[in-house]
Amino acid sequence: MTDRAPARPRGTRSQGSAGVWYGVGAYGLWGVLPVYLAVLAPSGPWEIVAHRILWSGLFCVALLLLQRRFRAFLAAVRPPATAAALTLAGALIAVNWTGYVVAATSGRITEAALGYFLNPLVSIALGLAVLGERLRPGQWAAVAVGGAGALYLVVASGSPPWIALLLAFSFGAYGLVKKKTGVSLGAVESLSAETLVLAPVAVGLLVWCQVTGRATFGALGPGHAALLAGCGVVTAVPLLLFASAARRVTLVTIGLLQFIAPVLQFVMGLAMGEEMSPTRWIGFGIVWLAVCILVADTLVWANRMRRTRLREDDRLPA
Repeated sequence: MTDRAPARPRGTRSQGSAGVWYGVGAYGLWGVLPVYLAVLAPSGPWEIVAHRILWSGLFCVALLLLQRRFRAFLAAVRPPATAAALTLAGALIAVNWTGYVVAATSGRITEAALGYFLNPLVSIALGLAVLGERLRPGQWAAVAVGGAGALYLVVASGSPPWIALLLAFSFGAYGLVKKKTGVSLGAVESLSAETLVLAPVAVGLLVWCQVTGRATFGALGPGHAALLAGCGVVTAVPLLLFASAARRVTLVTIGLLQFIAPVLQFVMGLAMGEEMSPTRWIGFGIVWLAVCILVADTLVWANRMRRTRLREDDRLPA
């Protein structure tokens, strides 16, 4: 029997520290993405989404080819059930990207931030409704308060925050599809599959933009064209950082780090001149209270689990 838990190996500590920084990098880049998308003006949201799909797919496929993993990737996505799940996931992430680009290019970045503050609450609610998961009292309270905040915004402003709800539910449903179908590809493989599924739609959008005179790629100089092509790197790099973080830190840590992105998005929106009425401040405040309840519940639960593990370790024979 030991009187205290054994010290964590030095390598484990360094891995955890690196994982936190990878997570900060991933969510930090997602948080400042609105600035990049705003620079793409006067490109319209449909053209931006189409380029984001195509260049992301090309970037990820190039990575798979360089790492000699492309054949393994094709074998992994070949089963019909996996292909169907990835097709549905691709459709949901396309909806999410479209909503986000519309928000970033129409001066509604703070509303996009609201969507990502609501997202973990929506994910919990979907887990309850679809998967039958049991919620802790703190999670129930967070979902109830978050729902009250969204309802307040609807009643007080006279219309739902459509962008926020679209982002929260599309990304929540995206995670639900991955969990329910058991799709467990790596970040590069998953993004490759989802963008390849969407590639014909993206090509169709670009053709439509060209025919209707909305296309800007190449018409505004090489710098603007390079920025549109850079959507691939801008999309893939945070995902790679996130995958590196997820391998090194706990889900609790990832769950706490995820709020970096909407905080930065909210600050970016204010810095870019978006106005916040008193009604919106109150609504956001209620949602932030829900987030605080969720974070507090997560920390209490994680600490309780850690103490339980330590007690179990102490009972093991020396």
